[in-house]
Amino acid sequence: MLDQKCDNRICHVELDQKSIIRRNSDIEHERRVAIFDLLDANYFAPKIDIPDNYGGPYRVTLRMEDNRLAIDLKTEQSRDLSTLVLPLSPLRSVIKEYFLVCNSYYDAIKTASPKQIEAIDFGRRALHNEGSQIMQSRFSDKVDIDFETARRLFTLICVLQIR
Repeated sequence: MLDQKCDNRICHVELDQKSIIRRNSDIEHERRVAIFDLLDANYFAPKIDIPDNYGGPYRVTLRMEDNRLAIDLKTEQSRDLSTLVLPLSPLRSVIKEYFLVCNSYYDAIKTASPKQIEAIDFGRRALHNEGSQIMQSRFSDKVDIDFETARRLFTLICVLQIR
């Protein structure tokens, strides 16, 4: 776990409520867990010019803007800093596959055997990891994040993408 004294981190995260299209108890649970885990330990270092050379920690709001991810950055005291706009096109196919496997998983937990559920969950985790790796590499010119931070952010991006 990272030392929480590190300034290169997210200290608060929220999702723009207008960007969330669909909600249910499973989605809300995933959102809450991802936010809790993200705030517990993360590494987040923007590589853009930040006013007054502010180096964190950051309050972030995730939202959709013209089919791209917008990350609004603020200081710990809520002063506006900047907005990172990141293309989601590199993630589209993984997100689509991830949703299909998640739907299968949620259906399976109602009726399938433990072995079947485990197999589906293995595939779900593999897609989640793939999405996280894509985020780390494709967004690296704008923000440096560790793998666990990428995993939690991938979950939150998926919440914004559910139709």
